[in-house]
Amino acid sequence: MSERIQLVCASANPDKVAEISAILDGVVDLVPRPAAVPDVVEDADTLTGNARLKAVAICEATGKPAVADDTGLEVDALGGAPGVHAAHYAGEGCSYADNRAKLLAELAGAVDRRARFRTCVLVRWPDGREVAVDGVCEGTITERELGERGFGYDSVFRPDDGDGRTFAEMDEADKHAISHRGRAFRNLLAALS
Repeated sequence: MSERIQLVCASANPDKVAEISAILDGVVDLVPRPAAVPDVVEDADTLTGNARLKAVAICEATGKPAVADDTGLEVDALGGAPGVHAAHYAGEGCSYADNRAKLLAELAGAVDRRARFRTCVLVRWPDGREVAVDGVCEGTITERELGERGFGYDSVFRPDDGDGRTFAEMDEADKHAISHRGRAFRNLLAALS
């Protein structure tokens, strides 16, 4: 890329925005989503569909290129659940802790704890062009929460590519180097260059 691209970030989740900013730092100018733009209903049945809904809404509201992502957690023993519904796994208005508690309860006694995080990132331009990429991180769900950092399911997900720690036990740099979101946004940078 010869000059830095400016993208409006569709996410209003401060945890995700901080991660995205750290990953794209120095390469992409990430502009915060305007406060006046309402939340987008994420009712697509795929991660790409939800990312597209958000990116299109922000692009149309601002007239500028927008970037959106959606992440799912696919647990083999649960037939791929919570999947695209990971953010609201324990119900509407639930907390991260509620989601983790439900997941651990449903996996109580399970031998197969294989899982993967999958992130889809989509950029939409005002002329309708799109770039969509994925990032995947394979791992396992721990039997209990470990670590204090991160958010979401970080304290119960141990990535295969790591050194035995959960995402919540890693510092930002270690997590971004192997995480689904880190991989997806690095794939995006490659696609934009």
